[in-house]
Amino acid sequence: MASSRGQSRARTTGSARRTYAAGTRSAAARRGNGGNRGRFSAVRLILVAMLLAAGVKLVQVQWFEAGALSAAAERQRAQTIDIPAQRGSIVDRNGAKLAFSVEVRSLSVNLKALHKNMDDFAAKNPGTKKTFDAETAAAAKYIAAKVPNQLTEQQLLDLFHKQASFTYLEHNVEPSVAADIVKNFAWIGVEKRALREYPGGSLASNIVGAANWRSDDPDVSKHNLHGLVGLEQLRDNDLAGTPGRMLVNTKNGSDNVVIPGTERDLQAAVPGSDLELTIDSDLQYEVQRQLADYVQQSHAKGGQAVVLDAKTSEVYALANNTSFDPNDQSTWTSEDLANPAVTTPFEPGSVNKIVTATGAIDYGIATPESTIQVPGLLQVADKTVHDAWTHGTQTFTTAGIFAKSSNIGTLLLAQKIGEERYADLLKKFGLGQRTGVGLPGESAGVVPARSQWSATTFGNLPIGQGLSMTVLQMAGLYQTIANDGVRVEPRIVKAKVNPDGTTVPEPAPKSVQVVGPQTAKTVRDMMRAVAQNGKGLQKGTAPTAAVEGYQISGKTGTGQQIDPRNKGYSDHLYNITFAGILPADHPRFVVGIRLDAPDTTLPVGHSAAPLFHSIASYLTQRYQIPLSDGPSPEVPLIVQ
Repeated sequence: MASSRGQSRARTTGSARRTYAAGTRSAAARRGNGGNRGRFSAVRLILVAMLLAAGVKLVQVQWFEAGALSAAAERQRAQTIDIPAQRGSIVDRNGAKLAFSVEVRSLSVNLKALHKNMDDFAAKNPGTKKTFDAETAAAAKYIAAKVPNQLTEQQLLDLFHKQASFTYLEHNVEPSVAADIVKNFAWIGVEKRALREYPGGSLASNIVGAANWRSDDPDVSKHNLHGLVGLEQLRDNDLAGTPGRMLVNTKNGSDNVVIPGTERDLQAAVPGSDLELTIDSDLQYEVQRQLADYVQQSHAKGGQAVVLDAKTSEVYALANNTSFDPNDQSTWTSEDLANPAVTTPFEPGSVNKIVTATGAIDYGIATPESTIQVPGLLQVADKTVHDAWTHGTQTFTTAGIFAKSSNIGTLLLAQKIGEERYADLLKKFGLGQRTGVGLPGESAGVVPARSQWSATTFGNLPIGQGLSMTVLQMAGLYQTIANDGVRVEPRIVKAKVNPDGTTVPEPAPKSVQVVGPQTAKTVRDMMRAVAQNGKGLQKGTAPTAAVEGYQISGKTGTGQQIDPRNKGYSDHLYNITFAGILPADHPRFVVGIRLDAPDTTLPVGHSAAPLFHSIASYLTQRYQIPLSDGPSPEVPLIVQ
């Protein structure tokens, strides 16, 4: 029994141990499972937090920052550039173009971006032959062949290898040629530009001026032409127009290489207005040519000439002996760019005697036929005045005083006019005042203020010394007499033609009634004697000015220049002048000429009358001016 119970306890004890062990393992398992579940929950919480954070960021990006981020991205790849405005043309009075613009292209390259792209490509493609040097060498060769007569292949290579992040390669490339180049080398940038062309070269260049790209202009990136000199500069606001604006996408954001097809106009460009001038380009060419030749023949330092309409004072031609080619900026000099016909005054000499002639007739002091005793010398204060030739006391007619250009006779008449009335005449004739012709840099000349006149001043002014004027002002004196005593301010721009085709005339020029019509006609007829080719003492100073079949009225002049060495009047440097009216009986044109210090020992240097004859002869043919009613009557100049 005992054994049976012992065995039973043993079985019970073993079973209990097994049961305990099993319970112990079960508890451990439960404890392990609980730890795993805790760790899983922690991970799950972290993931949920991360997802929530990402969701919040996504909402923030998509809802609250979307506009700003989109704009930032757009800024990285989009740029706003100018659309060049078409610059207005400049045409002469007959519509012939003196300046106009054509559309061209400029080629450029972002060297920094090109280097980077080539380096990146080489790194990804070891052993490639498509390197920076190879690519630019091919481009240089291709461009040089496509755009001859500009940069050479070597010059282009030098540009590709210059130490800069960006460079222009070529300007003024035809659009079709530029498109072909970019088709083969997509990394070359293209910009629209305008090329200013002057088909006449130096024709009227001192008037028209020039427009080009200004390298010193901070707005050069706007691709607009700027007026540099002349009317191109003075009327730049009218000619330039208003640039438009375009939004474009660029490769790699800042490469300045526009992606084709991405252009979006924001604002259209407004073309500039055209300018219609009063000049006749054919006449301008002829006057420029004849003047330059005459200056050369006379060994003068320079010369100017102007042709005015006798009634309207419109400038038909205005020339200097030097000019420049606006198509080739490399040839320009400061002297060539100047326009001394309006900027450089001079002492005119005897052409100014027409003021005294007008006063003498208008104030009833003399008639063309009345006589006056003219001595060989005249004392004015501490100055002794004499004529260009030696003579004793002679009896001159009033016409003879001016036809023979007697200084003494002129001063005797001026003294009868009086200083106050003479000063008033100078003002009415417009001397000492800008004409308002509409050209840059115009000089007013110099007339001493009445309060500053000394005892000898009135011994100088009537004979054209001690005051200065431009050749345009000088011609204006004779325009007044040609126009029945009415001085009209000269004009060189006739009208502005807006882009819509409407014509806006320039403001009407001011006019001044200097003297009455009868006085002007009397003076005009009297001054015909200057070209009289009588015998002996009955010959005027300018018979070489005469034009067969036409009456000519005018005046010669020889004004002493200031000697730069002693600052006194020179005995060998002169302004040789002539101003004339064509025809005298029915005035159509006025011509003014000045030669700067010619060799007066030469026949062509002694007088400008032959040049007037040549220009006047051309005028009669070009404008088919009717012949005069008859030849100028010969009148007595010196009564013996």
